[in-house]
Amino acid sequence: MIRYFPLAIILALLNACGWENSEDEPVVAPEPPAVPSGEPVARAWNEDILEAIRDDFARPTVHARNLWHTSAAMYDAWAAYSDTASTYLLGKTVDGYACSLDDFPKPTDIDGARAQAISHAVYRILIHRFESSPGAEETTTAADQRMSEYGYNSADTSTDYQSGSAAALGNYIADCYINFGLQDGSNEANGYANVSYTPVNTAIFPEDPGNPNITDLDRWQPILLSQFIDQSGNVLFSNEPEFLSPEWGQVTPFALTADDLTTYTRDGFDYLVYHDPGAPPYFSGDSAEAYKWGFSVVAIWSGHLDPTDNLMIDISPASLGNIESFPTTLAEYQAFYQTLEGGDSSQGYANNPVTGQPYEPQMVPRGDYTRVLAEFWADGPDSETPPGHWFVITNEVFSHELFERRFQGSGDELDELEWYVKAYFALGGAMHDSAIAAWGVKGYYDYLRPVSAIRAMADRGQSSDSALASYQPILAPRLKF
Repeated sequence: MIRYFPLAIILALLNACGWENSEDEPVVAPEPPAVPSGEPVARAWNEDILEAIRDDFARPTVHARNLWHTSAAMYDAWAAYSDTASTYLLGKTVDGYACSLDDFPKPTDIDGARAQAISHAVYRILIHRFESSPGAEETTTAADQRMSEYGYNSADTSTDYQSGSAAALGNYIADCYINFGLQDGSNEANGYANVSYTPVNTAIFPEDPGNPNITDLDRWQPILLSQFIDQSGNVLFSNEPEFLSPEWGQVTPFALTADDLTTYTRDGFDYLVYHDPGAPPYFSGDSAEAYKWGFSVVAIWSGHLDPTDNLMIDISPASLGNIESFPTTLAEYQAFYQTLEGGDSSQGYANNPVTGQPYEPQMVPRGDYTRVLAEFWADGPDSETPPGHWFVITNEVFSHELFERRFQGSGDELDELEWYVKAYFALGGAMHDSAIAAWGVKGYYDYLRPVSAIRAMADRGQSSDSALASYQPILAPRLKF
């Protein structure tokens, strides 16, 4: 007896066997939730990242990388929905890591999709990167609250972006950046631990006078404290912090190239140095005078932190900035910096370019001004570290009532989300490359702190007066404040 089956059942059986109906309806992307109200999601997530950094250990290199990867992920999530923009990692191969990208359907609400994809991407990276932070609980709670506030499901971990889900695309982008970060030379999997570096000097104990144990006055020396509180206010178990990221030159950069690179080998390890400035002044040899003078200036200027010196200075644009050239030789450095008074050879500006009027003097106590500067850049406590400082400054500028989102200052204003995403991408890449270059130099040249050099020279005598005891020409002059 012949049996007749409905066509739908037949098609279902054929599809189960791998046959595809060429007349199937194309996949339609689900519409994302509406764009969250208030500030752009990129700005909100950046503020959350900065707060997570403040609650973490003070690690400028690591956090420059965190800011870069989250900024790049935001950009990729934005660019994925553009017909003209090029992504960075999504759909590309960077330093041998491939983050493939197939076609996927796009919803009608592109703005909503971008906001959702950005949020899921940053959320996943944020939770992953700060899971070992002393403030991990606070960071996770804040991120969960952000997702809930936006109406997004933080428990949605699907990466099936070909379904058209913006959340899945964000999760997929996050996976790419997380996996890329596990092979980018940072040694993230081992807590960013140093692989090869070992200090040549034993530690200085600054609570005791002098520096009697140093053996090499040109190399880095650990510091031993009775209690170590890091720049974010965390009390650490080890009272002798290790050299932070001396091998960071190995990390995959953003825009640094082989043309910028010099490779040095020490103790069987390759130190990658970008934009090599050359060796610093050394205790003996042709650069001894620069060594003495440079560390003497540190000691003298430290005296400017005294709030009772009663010296008033003008910090207005009439007195700061407008420097025509920068020094390259010791004589030029000595002329450029005012050794005793502090400051540099700024010419200042005669008039405000907007009003055309002369700048009003801003007289402040030198001790207050120098201490504010020192505290800000010294990062503590509760600091977003120097890379984060630049994001804070950027966000404050963008919030100013007179600020306009015009590319290079001209043309129509850009969409607010586009502006933030592209600005963070550029700034994050710059901060990441700056960290790689700076710590690559620090790691290879392995230079010592001023406290080590000044105390070591003071232990060995003075060079101000040959008629006095303990005279040695190589030493720094006797310091007077």
